[in-house]
Amino acid sequence: MKDEKNADASKQRNENAQTADSGGQSTGPDAVVAPTGGPTAKAGEQRAGGSAHKGHEHATGVAGLRAAGPDAHGVAQKKAIPGVAKAVNHDSGSGVVASVEYVRGHRHAIIAPEDIAGYKRDPDHLLWTGLKDPSDDELRMTCKNLSFSKLATKEIVKRHFRPKVIDYGNYILIVAVTISRQNKKIVYGEMQMIFGQSFILTVRRGEAMSNTPLRNRLEDSPDLIARGSDFVVAEILDGLADSYLALTSGFEQDVEQLEQKMILHGFRDSDVRKLYRLRRDLLRVHTSIAPVIEICSRMSVVNLAFVEPDSQGYYRIVADRVARIDDQINALRESLAFAFEASQMIAQAHQTDITKKLASWAAILAVPTAIAGIYGMNFTNMPEINWAYGYPLVMLLMFLICGLLFRQFRKTGWL
Repeated sequence: MKDEKNADASKQRNENAQTADSGGQSTGPDAVVAPTGGPTAKAGEQRAGGSAHKGHEHATGVAGLRAAGPDAHGVAQKKAIPGVAKAVNHDSGSGVVASVEYVRGHRHAIIAPEDIAGYKRDPDHLLWTGLKDPSDDELRMTCKNLSFSKLATKEIVKRHFRPKVIDYGNYILIVAVTISRQNKKIVYGEMQMIFGQSFILTVRRGEAMSNTPLRNRLEDSPDLIARGSDFVVAEILDGLADSYLALTSGFEQDVEQLEQKMILHGFRDSDVRKLYRLRRDLLRVHTSIAPVIEICSRMSVVNLAFVEPDSQGYYRIVADRVARIDDQINALRESLAFAFEASQMIAQAHQTDITKKLASWAAILAVPTAIAGIYGMNFTNMPEINWAYGYPLVMLLMFLICGLLFRQFRKTGWL
């Protein structure tokens, strides 16, 4: 009987401990965000015992969960559950692409944008939130949770068509233009990078320039992410330079094909229109990427609290890369201008050759025309008309003069 009572008591204690765990935090793969400050959770924690509660709280803290409940100072904190990774980790459509917290470069937790309010900005932590084509309301909510000013929020929500950089003191906004080609047509997008101490917010509009490959590469090398938000932004700008380089390579192939066609076969009206479109597109690309050089140069020399001197060197490298790409784009524009001028000169030379040939044949044919015109006037007193050798002599004279003229024009290169 005593053994049965002990078994019942042990079973009751296990049930109480499980109730405390379920009322607190969930670490399962399908866990959802749940408040831990309710009466049921507190009662469960009291029944579980102090030591079990501390051990469980330590384990879930290492897992990086942030629960929505009052802390010791009464400040509400949000906890993200790793089980919602699939809900916020995508790169198609619109909304949240990924929102991940890193600790010393290692992936620590998935934190939804609505749960990042009051995020503790610690040097060992980095929160990287990526949004793609968000709605204005989603963007305002994220900016509010990150404690951005109203002026900065207004600037972030607004669509931009030119690169720019704005320093807000505790964080910096960098806007770059993404460019891609679809069916030989230029498609423009936008990439905003807002970063400060221990956080990055990227806002992408358009299909070009996805940050997912960069995120995966950096996660494979935690030491790179551990360098801070300034280094990650430099890597994003470097990836943007790679996309500019790929775009320039496509332009280069089109320019070479058009050059060969115009120089070898001359230009037609359709070729002139194509040349104009290429020059116009190259000029627009130049105006879109040239300000990035100034932005990166500024980031490499301005002293900011959250931009390390080591990272400034990376910004200088990116500025040099974009400058070389911009020079290449200008060179392609000049190549198109030279190709058009060369094709015009070739066409003019061809027209000159045709004019010379026509003038030569006109001079040759003028001799028999003049002789036939003279003898075609039917004068009465023309002694050679009645001469027996008059006709052969006139024909021989015409062929002789025409032959001499042909030989002379051929010698000078007109024929």
